[in-house]
Amino acid sequence: MRNKQIYYATSKVRSVQTAASLSSELRKKFGKRSARIVKGDTVKILRGEFYGTAGKVTKILTQKNSINVDGVKREKTKGEKVDVPIHATNVIITGLNDDDKWRMNKLQGNSKDSLKKIKQKEAEEREINEKTKESKTKSLSKTKKEKDVKK
Repeated sequence: MRNKQIYYATSKVRSVQTAASLSSELRKKFGKRSARIVKGDTVKILRGEFYGTAGKVTKILTQKNSINVDGVKREKTKGEKVDVPIHATNVIITGLNDDDKWRMNKLQGNSKDSLKKIKQKEAEEREINEKTKESKTKSLSKTKKEKDVKK
């Protein structure tokens, strides 16, 4: 029954299944045991032919519950090098990609309310940036008009 559940899992469940254990330093820092693997995370391979290899995640294959790691390649018979998919359970996360603020806050254990506040701040920052861009374009157009008038 368990294999059938894995095979027929929805895309949301599959993305959850592409999770891996955190290294001991990250466990102490965040107080969590595991996290979803994201493109850009640094992982160390614990099983198989590429045991001990560390690298950044370049691609996530949710259909196979596996990932492609930078530097893990196999040579085909024609000489072409191909990425080797590594199952997500066979790696440990040694470094996190901190581009996603939402993810980092979830790992730190922040509540939904604080996450909503962060989202509101980001929206306000975007509005401010858009307003400054608009004002810059208006000022540039005014200076162009003034130059045309002087000619």
